[in-house]
Amino acid sequence: MSELFYASATRLAGMIRSGQVSSAEVVDAHLERIEAVNPIVNAVAQLLADSARKDATSADKTQADGGPLGPLHGVPVTVKDAIQIQGVISTGGTLGRKSYVATADSAVVTRLRGAGAIMLANTNVPELCLAGETASIAYGRTNNPYDTSRTPGGSSGGEAALIASGASPLGLGSDVGGSIRQPAHYCGIAGIKPTTGRVPSTGHWVPLVGLLGPMFSIGPMARFVEDLTLALPILCGPDGLDPSAAPVPLGQPCEVDLSSLRIASFTDNGAYPADADTVAAIGAAAEALKNTGVTVDEARPPGIERAPDMFKAVLRADGGAGVRALLAEAGTTKTHAYLDDVLALMGDSPLSGADFAALLADMDGFRAEMLSFMQDYDALLCPATVSAAVPHGEFIGPRWPGVASTFQFNLTGWPAAVVRAGQSGDLPIGVQIAARPWREDVALALAQQVQDGLGGWQAPSF
Repeated sequence: MSELFYASATRLAGMIRSGQVSSAEVVDAHLERIEAVNPIVNAVAQLLADSARKDATSADKTQADGGPLGPLHGVPVTVKDAIQIQGVISTGGTLGRKSYVATADSAVVTRLRGAGAIMLANTNVPELCLAGETASIAYGRTNNPYDTSRTPGGSSGGEAALIASGASPLGLGSDVGGSIRQPAHYCGIAGIKPTTGRVPSTGHWVPLVGLLGPMFSIGPMARFVEDLTLALPILCGPDGLDPSAAPVPLGQPCEVDLSSLRIASFTDNGAYPADADTVAAIGAAAEALKNTGVTVDEARPPGIERAPDMFKAVLRADGGAGVRALLAEAGTTKTHAYLDDVLALMGDSPLSGADFAALLADMDGFRAEMLSFMQDYDALLCPATVSAAVPHGEFIGPRWPGVASTFQFNLTGWPAAVVRAGQSGDLPIGVQIAARPWREDVALALAQQVQDGLGGWQAPSF
């Protein structure tokens, strides 16, 4: 059975298409795996067993009848609870929406279905997707599959834990401050935050608009980089509703000339240095890339140390008014302690008009500095966070710096991928590879080489 639940989505799609296995068998294998692992990791929010089996039967009939087969035909997938699925409870992690049933599919779910994918479950998120640890009053705390005393990260932590456990081959997360990349790193899987505007966000609740909109992306998560490459073209392009979604051509990673690439590598963003095991993983990834002909320099963009404080300033800009309005809209009267910590960080005093204008100018200046540095480089190699997964409850407060290595690429909106490249004891360590705007093909090509050279995802012990 592990041949099915540990297989890549790409391989499963090929096996279904060739008739080696039916979609019904693949779906059943993953439902059995969920039954085995979810009591350990507590990653599932809503399990869609009945509809998934029905859709699998329909997929097998379509194939038997010679009907059209999409690139994910018959393959089960999962999405984080903030990405709405029609007819399924979608809480966004907040208690006021514990009975809210989505009335329509999000744009990305529509596209996955159009490619033949089968919705298997949605997964746990922290309240309003605003914490680096996945725990909600509605569904409880999600555990890291490599050490249940530790966090899988957030806010796509349920997704990362389920995928790492072999209970889903492919999923979707979302990222405004590291919410795809930090969980991918903590759980030893692969994930990519696409360029802002690459993938429409229609149907994502919490709606991340205004100042946070240019920092937000939905993207795929999987055990294997090849599945990110398979999924991303399915998700891309305008949907006629999201005004930020842009019709920019997507390059193919297989067409990237690795020998022409020059990347800058660093382990200290000037604000929070990485620990020794993370430094070793960055070094191993750099060597793996050099072995494929990539030129790797030790260099860091000037001014990048400003990113953590700038990101916090963005969160504080409205004094928490937007978050409080969302809670009121949802009807939430009791909030999780992690969200309380975030609200405390935001305060209750919005910036003055002059200070807000200064923040916007500062952000534009930061983006310009980063683009200037990238005139000499095709990508950056750096930590996803400063350490392997931390114990439950330690992320907020003193552990806030742990995710500070992801903020810079939300502020720029650039694509950034994470892939496993090392470990600390039994815990995986990922590395982050960011590319120029709209060059997901470069980030994925480099991530594939790191995975090939260093082994990538490794199965947990259960």
